[in-house]
Order: sequence, then C-alpha cells, then structure tokens
Amino acid sequence: MLAGCAGLTIQTDQVSRTVIFEPATDRVAAMADGFELLGRVAVRNEQQRFSGNVHWQHTSIEDTLMLLSPLGQAVAEIVRKRGGVTLTTSKQETFYADNVEDLTAALLGWRLPLNGLRYWVQGMHSPLSRATVDFDSEDRIIAIRQDGWEIIYRQYYQNEDESFNRQTVRPRIVELQIEDLTIRLVVDNWTEI
Repeated sequence: MLAGCAGLTIQTDQVSRTVIFEPATDRVAAMADGFELLGRVAVRNEQQRFSGNVHWQHTSIEDTLMLLSPLGQAVAEIVRKRGGVTLTTSKQETFYADNVEDLTAALLGWRLPLNGLRYWVQGMHSPLSRATVDFDSEDRIIAIRQDGWEIIYRQYYQNEDESFNRQTVRPRIVELQIEDLTIRLVVDNWTEI
C-alpha cells in the first residue's frame, strides 16, 4: 500500500511531551485552511469493513467528500454547508441531517467526524474543543485525543527542504479510533486552495 512513497514514519511510543489545549475563543482562529486531497480510506467496526478511495475538497464554507469504491465508482457524496449536510448514495438518493456524524452513522454504518477531521488531516488539533496532544522529540504531533476520538499520526510526508516551516509538514497516514471504530486515511495527493 505504501510502496514507492517517500514518507517519515512516526514512532507513537516516543512521546516527548503532552500539551492540553483549551477551545479557541476567536472564531477566525478556528478556521481550517482550504485544501483538496486524494487518498485511500479503510474503515473497520464490528458491523462492517469498507475500503476505497476518497476525494475531499474543503473550504471555509463547504466540504465536498466523495467516497469511491476501489474501482472508482461513487459510493457516497457528502456535502457539508452551513445549513447542514447532505449525503447522496450511489443510487442517487439524497438524505439530509444537521451533522455529518449522525448522517454517516445512519446511512453508512460508521461515523465520519468531519468537523474535527478537517483539522486532524492537516496535522493539528481542532481549536473548537479541548484537545490533548502528544509531541515527539522533534515537535511533531504523534497523537491527538479530542471529542472522544484518538487520532494517531503514523507517517508524515518527507520534506526535502531544510528550511521548511512546521506548518507545511502534512500527515500522510492518519488513523482515527473511537470505541470499536477505526478509520485509516492514506493521503496520496495534497493541494492547498
């Protein structure tokens, strides 16, 4: 799955320090940067297993996330806007809800934490709620515990530039866990928008 990809594997057992972050009071500081990513996702819980591809475009006002089968057929399109969330199935049935987690739990059989994930996939905690963050000796985040989820950073993209800014280092493999649910996301292509 990872053959031929340059990446920096993180040792999650080498916690150098742990920091607790309180929620931000500044709404502007709570905005996640815009991005578009292509990758692969694997989901496991007691009821089912799913693996496929993901195409996600995030802006400050909207998320559009396509879940695709390994062969590229659309499984679900999830669109989050300020007024709520829609999920359109492969049968072109559209469902509405106030939040992504409830909608995906009801229709896909597993919860997608899109509100936090838009930050976690960028290698940072969400400023919207309290977070406990573990750092390694090189000040990279190796784990976040937030909103009941544990987010583990398995690998970062290797940055060849010696003068890189820590903010530009992007996770390549992120694993999310809550109760019996595990979501593993492998980012193959990342574009800032």
